[in-house]
Amino acid sequence: MRARTLSLLLLLLAAAASSFTPSTSTDTIYRNTSLTGNQTLVSAGGIYALGFFSPAGADGRTYPGIWYASIPGPTTVVWVANRRDPVVNSPAALQLSDGGRLVILDGNNDTVWSSAVPTVGNVTAAQLLDTGNLVLSADGSGSWPSVAWQSFDYPTDTLLPGMKLGVDTRAGITRNITAWRSPSDPSPGDVTFKLVIGGLPQFFLLRGATRVYTSGPWNGDILTGVPYLKAHDFTFKLVYSPDETYYSYFIREPSLLSRLVVDGAATQLKRFSLNNGAWSSFWYYPTDQCDYYAKCGPFGYCDTDRSPPCSCLPGFVPRSPDQWSQREWSAGCVRRTNLSCDGGDGDGFWVVNRMKLPQATDATVYAGMTLDQCRQACLGNCSCGAYAAANNSGGIGVGCVIWTVDLLDMRQYPIVVQDVYIRLAQSDIDALKAAAADNHQRSHKSKLIIIIVATISGVLFLLAAVGCCCFWMKKASRKGEGEDMASSLPPSTADFALPYRVRSQPSLSPPPSRIRSQPSLSPVRDHKQLLDASEETRYYSDKDVDLPLFELEVTLAATDNFAEHKRIGAGGFGPVYGLCQANILIGKRKQLKYSSHVTRSVIDLTALHGEAVDVPTAWMLWREGRSMELLDEALGASFHHSRVLRCIQVALLCVEAQPRNRPLMSSVVTMLASDNAVLPEPNEPGVNPGMSTSSDTESSRTQNATANYVTVTRLEARSTSTGHSSL
Repeated sequence: MRARTLSLLLLLLAAAASSFTPSTSTDTIYRNTSLTGNQTLVSAGGIYALGFFSPAGADGRTYPGIWYASIPGPTTVVWVANRRDPVVNSPAALQLSDGGRLVILDGNNDTVWSSAVPTVGNVTAAQLLDTGNLVLSADGSGSWPSVAWQSFDYPTDTLLPGMKLGVDTRAGITRNITAWRSPSDPSPGDVTFKLVIGGLPQFFLLRGATRVYTSGPWNGDILTGVPYLKAHDFTFKLVYSPDETYYSYFIREPSLLSRLVVDGAATQLKRFSLNNGAWSSFWYYPTDQCDYYAKCGPFGYCDTDRSPPCSCLPGFVPRSPDQWSQREWSAGCVRRTNLSCDGGDGDGFWVVNRMKLPQATDATVYAGMTLDQCRQACLGNCSCGAYAAANNSGGIGVGCVIWTVDLLDMRQYPIVVQDVYIRLAQSDIDALKAAAADNHQRSHKSKLIIIIVATISGVLFLLAAVGCCCFWMKKASRKGEGEDMASSLPPSTADFALPYRVRSQPSLSPPPSRIRSQPSLSPVRDHKQLLDASEETRYYSDKDVDLPLFELEVTLAATDNFAEHKRIGAGGFGPVYGLCQANILIGKRKQLKYSSHVTRSVIDLTALHGEAVDVPTAWMLWREGRSMELLDEALGASFHHSRVLRCIQVALLCVEAQPRNRPLMSSVVTMLASDNAVLPEPNEPGVNPGMSTSSDTESSRTQNATANYVTVTRLEARSTSTGHSSL
């Protein structure tokens, strides 16, 4: 009884083993086992997973596919087994058939899809590798000799590292990548990226039968339309042989995930890399307007550094100038001069460099020719329009490719790519050489001019820098001297000084001997005081004063030592005397004090006659236009007529009867310093500044007053009812 029970248990275990379904930790399925429902295979490194999925909006259609198992979030599918034949009757199952094929069964146990006939017999296992490749093998090892079928030979819309994109003529396999029809439908869409063989191999991005973008021909080193396709993390490979032509890439860092995808919505080829758990675009094509196929038409070329980007090749002109001017370049260009086709000196070649090779699928390749032999072969064929080296690997051009068709899809880059030799009539070549020589001469002249201008500018800049240094050093020195003077003098020493205005420096050093502070200044000055004042006057006259001061000796002579009979009136600051040629104010006042601000101003009045002239007489001569009669004959011609009249006018304004009609000291400075200042017409003066007139004529001249008035004065205010000190 016990033996019978044990036998029954063994039979049940055997039955269970025969119907074993792999768990998520399994990367292989064997014969007579299946994958169904939400069960998955996971590669040994946990990078990829194989299972069933249904895209959003797929209405229950089910597909077995491969996706990234290590990336959280939305599923990124990289391969679909039955993209043309979805399972519509669930549940679906994936298993190995007795014939060694991978098959998909629907809920009715009908075969929906099966893999191709294996190339190796007795297939026993299907294994998902860490490369993302699902392989069928005879021994279950996944090693290449035992592989009977692999998913890498049948890509969908994604090219993974290690996959081949191209044509295997020996096995009869063409490997393209084609976009999904829509996000909910993985069936093949309209956009395909494929290799076209013939001539030089190159890849095309197609929408239907329309060529959208091409990688440019392979020249043994690079795809000439992708000169920047070099990266530190990637290794690119293109095999070009009679048996097989394909492109592939590999990643140096195994932990880096990358995929090349055809985007049907954008009609672009995109490479993505996983960074910080999210996919980022590494590059994409087409990138710019020059990437689009044959942008500039036959015999035209594109350059993004030009505006407009399209140009005709040398020796060619637009086929339709009107369309060309409207930025419609598809018609391309035609020869300026027809070829002679005499096989001799009637034709030649003009080289254009840094070029993406013209479309070369229809070109003729001669692997054993040198470039000189290629030149002769092209001249011997009247249909030949250009030639180039077929293989530039190692930086040395070998072999030959000849174009006997229109030159299409050319582009010029800012970096070295490849030279193309364009066949032209010799007359066009001669014209191009002459133009090139002229441009070279102009460029040489331009460089010479730039060098000369740069040299002169450098010298001038150096001189200006030296001048500025000297200026600031001198200014700093003077400023230091002024500060030393201000700090060393007691406040009382600045109580007496003649007003002046320095042209450029804000402060000056004191004269060698400065006059002492005086409590008052009488009409008859102490002679020593006057000599000291004269010394100070001469000192400031030597310090670049804008309006130089007159010598004291002349001032004493002109005023008869400030005699009473020389006084012409009285202003707000004290008695006013005759004035001398040097435009210096001669005035006195009991306990006269000048602030440091006033010493920065120069008050111009006018020179008077040597004899005593009263104010009414001066007013009368002004009214009659005979003011020049006020001048002393001793002055001769050493004066400016307009300045004298201006000084007389200002003097009369300063002795008006009404104090509020007299200009402020700051206004007087403005009136005398500017020849363009508009002065008001003076009113009849009063002999005594304290007397008033019955009519206030202030308003009569306000319309003509200068706009440069300021209401700041630091003169000592007199005892009047006005709010500020006036002349």
